Amino acid sequence: MKPSTRFLPLIFTSTVKRLTEGSLVALTVTLGLLTGSASAQTYPTKPITLVVPFAAGGPTDIVARTLAASMTKVMGQTVVVENKTGAGGTIASAYVAKAPADGYTFLIHHNGMATAPALYRKLNSNPLTDFEYVSQAVDVPMTLIARKDFPASNMSELITYLKANSSKVNLANAGLGAVSHLCGMLLQQALGVDLTTVPFQGTGPALNALLGGQVDLLCDQTTNTVPHIKAGTVKMYGVTTKQRIKALPDQPTLSEGGLKDFEVVVWHGVYAPKGTPAAAIEKFGSVLRAGMKDPNFVSRMADLGAEMTPDAKQTPEGLRTWLNSEVNKWGPIIRKAGVYAD
Repeated sequence: MKPSTRFLPLIFTSTVKRLTEGSLVALTVTLGLLTGSASAQTYPTKPITLVVPFAAGGPTDIVARTLAASMTKVMGQTVVVENKTGAGGTIASAYVAKAPADGYTFLIHHNGMATAPALYRKLNSNPLTDFEYVSQAVDVPMTLIARKDFPASNMSELITYLKANSSKVNLANAGLGAVSHLCGMLLQQALGVDLTTVPFQGTGPALNALLGGQVDLLCDQTTNTVPHIKAGTVKMYGVTTKQRIKALPDQPTLSEGGLKDFEVVVWHGVYAPKGTPAAAIEKFGSVLRAGMKDPNFVSRMADLGAEMTPDAKQTPEGLRTWLNSEVNKWGPIIRKAGVYAD
């Protein structure tokens, strides 16, 4: 029996409708893929913000602004540095953690990212869970220095003097939780002494107090101390790296001076809000690494005594591994000291 012709238009219409709906779905999926691909290829389409947790002109800010200039040149899109200061860098960290995860906000932070969980009993962001990791950037060695007329002339003499006169010696730092503070705590632990610590609001005031003879000792970054060491206005006992550094090739390491395996380096990592697209992380990371190879950046960092991190650390996984190791290193030391920043 032949089907009734009066049902043919209905069958035809239904078939066309199904084909049309299928085609629309396929077209929609295709356009979505094309759009996603185009977005990945054209990113970034507007300036990117690199948040610095410390004041303009400070060591981390200098690193960030020099790097931002190199990255802008490489990428052809502006990288803007924004300073969000306060609470040892935790304000900036929380700000970035809560920023839109769209690839246009990043954080550059130093060791404070790893010490915050032990220093602060209440944190508005968690370094281990609230961020995507991009790369490590620059390592800045520390130096152990003293006022020009301090009795000990070298590290061996300093160790002997501190063990015999610990109650008479004071040790400056740039504030609770600063890397200079951490370096000082590690020094006291290594020597088994308790020195009088004198906190200042920043590395500048601490260094000025040392230069003025108001304090005895200070751990501070090469970005601040190299000019004074070369000018002979401070006494130098050693650098806190495993090997001697190019900026001060004639100066020994603290390990050479008797503090075996003593190492404190101001390291910098770059982070993004959790959920930032992998394509943006990859693109920004590649530009970051290219920026670190820019001759102007390399030259400026060398002048400050800073050094590039090994290639293995210039990856998301490299930063993640290092951050975890630093959390595990400093947590017990800070908790043993019983110091909190809040």
